[in-house]
Amino acid sequence: MAKVLFIKANPKEVEDSNTFQLATAFLNEYKKINPDDTIDFIDLYEEEHLTFIDQKMLRQMLSGEDNVMAQYAKHFTEYDKYVFAAPLWNLSFPAILKAYFDYISYAGITFKYTEQGSIGLLKDRPRKAIYITSRGGDYTTGPLKDLGELYIHTLLKFFGIEQVETLALDNTNVLVGEALQKAREEAYERAREVAHRF
Repeated sequence: MAKVLFIKANPKEVEDSNTFQLATAFLNEYKKINPDDTIDFIDLYEEEHLTFIDQKMLRQMLSGEDNVMAQYAKHFTEYDKYVFAAPLWNLSFPAILKAYFDYISYAGITFKYTEQGSIGLLKDRPRKAIYITSRGGDYTTGPLKDLGELYIHTLLKFFGIEQVETLALDNTNVLVGEALQKAREEAYERAREVAHRF
């Protein structure tokens, strides 16, 4: 029995979001396969304490006193699996997700410094994560890259989470009509397949 944290980083409603519809296909299948797992949700746009780190907060973080950032980081460590749902915005993900990552990137909780360099503290047990996204174009080839995907994979491995994958629906602003619907259905099928190994 695993604990799953679903992190939503998109101001759109589910019916208006390709990302959330893809995430829903994934989660619905996951729930069927793992009915005893606990799935908790956090909508970053609804988190009143989630802001950009200012000077006062930075001092709190460096001093080691209890603070809202440490609370978010500790909450993050309670889970075995992580589902990040965020669209591609300007070659990355929405800034609110970066703010969340700045909170949970907390020395002594998700990683620590040693004489050999920094090491992740979330390798204490097997954990895995998936980044679910939709992108207006095709960022798998050519000069333009999804830098958010690179960031998430790198940061989570920095924490010690080695199993990280991406589930993407591409070309949502390029395809129209039946072609777009076909791409959606193919992505939903991939989502159901990935759910079986997550």
